[in-house]
Amino acid sequence: MLYIIIAILMFGVLIAVHEFGHFITAKLLGVRVNEFSIGMGPKLWGRQKGETAYSLRLLPIGGYCALEGEEEDTGDPRAFQNKSAWRKAIILLAGSFMNLLTGLVIILLLSIPAVSYNLPVVGGFLEGYGVEDCGLQAGDRFLSVDGHGVWTYSDAKFLLDRAGDTVDLVVERDGERVVLEDLYLPFQQKESEEGVTWKRGLLLGAETIPATLGTRVVMSLYEGADMVRMVWFSLGDLVRGAVGFQDLSGPIGIVGTVGELGTSTASTAGTGAALWSVFYLMAFIAVNLAVMNLLPIPALDGGRIFFLILGVMFRRITRRELDPKYENAVNTVCFIGLLGLMAAVAVNDVIRLI
Repeated sequence: MLYIIIAILMFGVLIAVHEFGHFITAKLLGVRVNEFSIGMGPKLWGRQKGETAYSLRLLPIGGYCALEGEEEDTGDPRAFQNKSAWRKAIILLAGSFMNLLTGLVIILLLSIPAVSYNLPVVGGFLEGYGVEDCGLQAGDRFLSVDGHGVWTYSDAKFLLDRAGDTVDLVVERDGERVVLEDLYLPFQQKESEEGVTWKRGLLLGAETIPATLGTRVVMSLYEGADMVRMVWFSLGDLVRGAVGFQDLSGPIGIVGTVGELGTSTASTAGTGAALWSVFYLMAFIAVNLAVMNLLPIPALDGGRIFFLILGVMFRRITRRELDPKYENAVNTVCFIGLLGLMAAVAVNDVIRLI
């Protein structure tokens, strides 16, 4: 129950941070904010302060920052529609920026207990896999796998797990950059004391570096960049059909996952390790929200930025303004579709939990 409560609070914090990004930039850039709300649905609490109404609502699955003239020109000189394109862009980007910043801050805070970091190097070769003469040498530091940069130890493992039986590698060997193309490192099924496992026969992370303040900051930035890349990989898998609708999770499924992760980790490694895992997942979700919100999909911030760019191009070509009603119509239809998708995912989450 503790970890489920943490997960619910986690969503509230991430939503609040996202909407606060819109809120503070709108205030700073002279846009009137009519309401700042955390959550959706029935109002649990509300307060009017100045020109802005603040509210907390029942369902922790969303939130909003209602700007004056957000959908149409209301004649107010402080309306969103009356502001310049660059001001609008900053306000729309601010939500995702705050989510990304939150993820990076969490990662940095989680690194405080770290004493050292594993380097993505070849530590050796497992017996029985026949890859000792594949072209790699003990001490080689991975720089890229199939064209994707390797920044952390987990990068090397993740990218090698995604690769096929042949892989293109770039490594650093004795201070020099070595390119290894079409390296044959097949997955092989081997019996072990723990059961059947699939491995490539490589041991990783034989070297470490001390976790100084500078190293923690750099590695936290690398970790955040790696999370962004993982989101893009996941989107690519979804488009290619490598994952299906049944693999999608919404707030209900994520809360369940956080609860299971916390409980299972606590039973094997203790409460401290469980909290670390839960907050690391929170950082990943924060980065995920930042990326997903910037996709050029109507009803999301990225879709609104797309229409903003489209409006600038239309104005330069035709010398006329693009009628906001077209954007509003598209956003309304897509928002209804998005609500339908969220409802379907929620049903799928409930069925999966049951």
